Amino acid sequence: MTTDSAAQPAPSEQQLRDALARKLIESGAARSPRVVEAVRTVRRHLATPDADMALTYEPEVATVTKTDSDGVDISSVSAPRVQAMQLEQAELAPGHTVLEIGSGGPNAAYLAEVVGAGGRVVTVDIDAEVTDRAARFLEATGYRNVTVLTADAENGAPEHGPFDRIVVTVQAADIPPAWRDQLKDGGRLVVPLRMRGLTRTVAFVRDGDTLVSDGFELCGFVPMQGIGENRVRLAVLHDVAGEEIALRLDGHSEPDTAALASALMLPQEKAWSGVTLGGEESNEHLDLWLTTALDNLPLLAAKPRARDHGLVASASPLGIPTLVDGDSFAYRTVRATGEEDRYELGAIGHGPRGRQLAERLVEEIRVWDRGHRGDRARITVRPAGTPDDRLPADGRVIERRHSRVTITWP
Repeated sequence: MTTDSAAQPAPSEQQLRDALARKLIESGAARSPRVVEAVRTVRRHLATPDADMALTYEPEVATVTKTDSDGVDISSVSAPRVQAMQLEQAELAPGHTVLEIGSGGPNAAYLAEVVGAGGRVVTVDIDAEVTDRAARFLEATGYRNVTVLTADAENGAPEHGPFDRIVVTVQAADIPPAWRDQLKDGGRLVVPLRMRGLTRTVAFVRDGDTLVSDGFELCGFVPMQGIGENRVRLAVLHDVAGEEIALRLDGHSEPDTAALASALMLPQEKAWSGVTLGGEESNEHLDLWLTTALDNLPLLAAKPRARDHGLVASASPLGIPTLVDGDSFAYRTVRATGEEDRYELGAIGHGPRGRQLAERLVEEIRVWDRGHRGDRARITVRPAGTPDDRLPADGRVIERRHSRVTITWP
């Protein structure tokens, strides 16, 4: 006997929330009982009434709520998995006072659930449309311990601090002094920090004037607006509609775009490392090692049709680490091995020194495999102007307007 699936009743709100909680537990994104209970409680779909309700409870679905004139997403309700991940990174406790930077509504409600009636949440956003929407959602869902502010979050919320926790839900390239100063010593700042093009949501612990990482996760967020806006620049190498290829620049040297565009059309030079990854194994720590070890490593972003037409071997909207030197470049890639679901890491070069650069990338992949594959980087943030002798002797220093960010390895 068969059952007509169309006749099955749609799941209820609670069933959707319970299913989401199960998925987040299975993925490891939600671990603590209070976070899991918050996921089962918050009626997140009410923040985006025009979206399909079931989709708002899918772990990987972020709901975009606003784009700018260039089509760049500037406001969204983050995917539930990412929100749960940041909640866990924050290590929240009942009674905490929390500042959320970047409003949407559901995440503030999750924070309010976890800190409880004795805690307090302040959520701030520069966009009045966003805060109006968040305020309506929080009113409709009954969260009275959340204060919504419309302001440039570069300055934090000094009249409401100090804070036990600060959770940032927009991509930031720098750490403004206000975020550190309004955080209690020993408090945690969770922030999607962009470092040489790579974004990781980092859990920092304040130690005086220094923020020290206590874990990080791969993520993607809409960019910060206002005083702290610092977007990546694009150097376009191929601009045919639908198969665009560009370098994402984030403090990297200005490239010779014309020479690199010409190099792109030259034959590929391939080098292979002998280092392999399983199909489910992330390359995020490798990429952070590469950007630590190599000087001029922007990210190569390409549309899928550029790959389909053989212009590049790999396509990623976020970008692939790419070593650039004058008129040549080489980017990380993979190929299948004879072993099921296992891939070999390598590099593809273009230009007069394409092979040389591909071999240089492969050399660093081997260094990572031999000495750092099981390691995790340590990220520290100190105020701009901190003397060099207070920085780690080895590693990568990223200079920003307000801070000196260092990436070091064991």
